[in-house]
Amino acid sequence: MLGAIIGDIVGSVYEFHNTKSMNFELFTPWSRFTDDSVMTLAVAKWLVEDETHTIHYLIYCMQELGNRYPNAGYGGNFRTWLREDNPQPYNSWGNGAGMRVSPVGLYAKNLDEVLALAALTASVSHNHPEGVKGAQAIAACVFLCKEGKSKQEIKEYIEQTFDYNLNRTIAVIRPRYEFDVSCQGSVPEAIIAFLEGNSFEEVIRLAISLGGDSDTIGAMAGSIAACMYPIPDEIVNRCNTILTEDLKEIKDKFIELLKERG
Repeated sequence: MLGAIIGDIVGSVYEFHNTKSMNFELFTPWSRFTDDSVMTLAVAKWLVEDETHTIHYLIYCMQELGNRYPNAGYGGNFRTWLREDNPQPYNSWGNGAGMRVSPVGLYAKNLDEVLALAALTASVSHNHPEGVKGAQAIAACVFLCKEGKSKQEIKEYIEQTFDYNLNRTIAVIRPRYEFDVSCQGSVPEAIIAFLEGNSFEEVIRLAISLGGDSDTIGAMAGSIAACMYPIPDEIVNRCNTILTEDLKEIKDKFIELLKERG
């Protein structure tokens, strides 16, 4: 989850000012957390506070935190969803489903639980099959990585289960890659960045160097990478200076829950 937040913060500067280079500043005076971090923490809050994992409390957490941070960069349909009294899913296949799901992969005890909870986090808004699939794929990567599976094992599982093409390279994808907010057009790319990178920072740099929806690709790739590679202390510390106190509190409570669950 912390990897997702860091990927989001690092990518925030480059979302609308894309870079196609890996040689960029990780943090700038304009680096900030966006809707990716807010909704990731909303899912974490739900898992901490609702042991029965009801859809109603998930919606409450997402709306409460989303409306606490109304200018975090939500898409138009989701911004409307946040304000509705009885929000309904709107058949979205957007990558919002993938960027917020990483706490599920950390929390779940087995793959069946991963896939069920991931589908639930997507379905409240992103109930298109591609939206659900994208959420499940990212959560499964996080879970398998947490369980100590190799990159090859993770790659094979994702390819066989979700039919994503992971046989491309970042170098091949990068030149023609454009802004794409769909799960099908960004989730595989984020996973490929993880598969190629040899450190947490390298995964983040590979993901953001694609261009496109940089904060979300960074968040998805970072959420997986943080389960395999240590995050340098200076990056963690810089992230903590950008998050607000209430968001840090949610993050810390989720980390404590994971420790209790073993």
